[in-house]
Amino acid sequence: MKPAICVLALLALSAPAQAKDITIGFAIAKSGWMEAYDTPAATAAKIRIDEINAAGGLLGRKIAVVEADTRTDRAGAAKAGLDLLDQGAQMMIVSCDYDFGAPAALVAEGEAMISFFLCAEDVKAGIQGVGPLSFSSSVLAPVQGATMAEWAHARREARAAYVLEDTFIEYNKGICTGFEWMFPQLEGAAIVGRDSFKNDDASIAAQITRIKSLGDEPDVIMLCSVMPGAAAAVRQIRAAGIDSLILNGSAVDGSYWLDATPGLSDFVLPVQGSIHGDDPRAEVEAFNRAYEAKTGARPASQYAYPGYVLIDLWAKAVERAGTVEGAAVTAELEKMSDEPTAFGPRSFSSELHHQNTALMQIVEISDGKPARIDEWRISQPVPLDVLMGK
Repeated sequence: MKPAICVLALLALSAPAQAKDITIGFAIAKSGWMEAYDTPAATAAKIRIDEINAAGGLLGRKIAVVEADTRTDRAGAAKAGLDLLDQGAQMMIVSCDYDFGAPAALVAEGEAMISFFLCAEDVKAGIQGVGPLSFSSSVLAPVQGATMAEWAHARREARAAYVLEDTFIEYNKGICTGFEWMFPQLEGAAIVGRDSFKNDDASIAAQITRIKSLGDEPDVIMLCSVMPGAAAAVRQIRAAGIDSLILNGSAVDGSYWLDATPGLSDFVLPVQGSIHGDDPRAEVEAFNRAYEAKTGARPASQYAYPGYVLIDLWAKAVERAGTVEGAAVTAELEKMSDEPTAFGPRSFSSELHHQNTALMQIVEISDGKPARIDEWRISQPVPLDVLMGK
């Protein structure tokens, strides 16, 4: 070997090894109806990743992203999870919905790898349905319903409530479960009626007739529904001359549907942060502007926010653990109690990898315009048996 070559070889051997990137895999829907939920939250997650990389990375390493399209298909989700393993993923982010995210999360679980649902609000999207290494940073649907119950009782003196449940998906059931758990506990409060409908029902005339047969209008109608059925139900309730305050969950956040209910007022929902530029926390509006800079538009709903939060929480746990290894990171996540984030405190435990209480911003629609009017955190966490529907 020539002397110059020997020197170069020795230098190469003595130089510190280049730290490999930490690789996060996104098993998300880039097509199909879940794309509308997954893309905003995934974009938010990547904004936080970019911020971490710009600040020097995680454990001295950059975070790299690999992706696979689930095509809003359960079998496709499992395949996407396996694809991400082949691409070197060390942590996996999966679709917002439990049913469509769980197959990929189970792939991660089988590899002793952390998984985070982008914005799932069903308790099964975690320990109860996937395993001990699976999490969601979003706020459970029963917490949203319980928040509406306690807020309406305290702020609008609601004492009589009518529950109207859309049976379309488990999320809707969860909202009603939380409301029906909390409201009867409150002083002087009672649920005076309960009914259900299907999201694609052309008419809820029969349900409206039963509401009107009460004699006195209920103070509030807890409408547990998602689009498009929620807009159709609201339009029919108001057309029938029922002026009760209507409550719902976070899924109806945004103004995109309000043309279907012209001049709507007295409609209230809880959100993790306001997209309307009126959130009192500067960090929330800073994120809204960063999202607009990246995509050309502000978030259309609060469902972008959990993507940002999950990366923030996971990165903190990795730094504290000193590794991306699943069990070690899980142990650090489970120590988090009211961990600060831009969108309010978050907590995990060995029993629950979800939020069973949260600081929620309250948005009211008046004369067709949504605006943040208040904030509320329920006085007690929703118990696990209630979350499980028992």
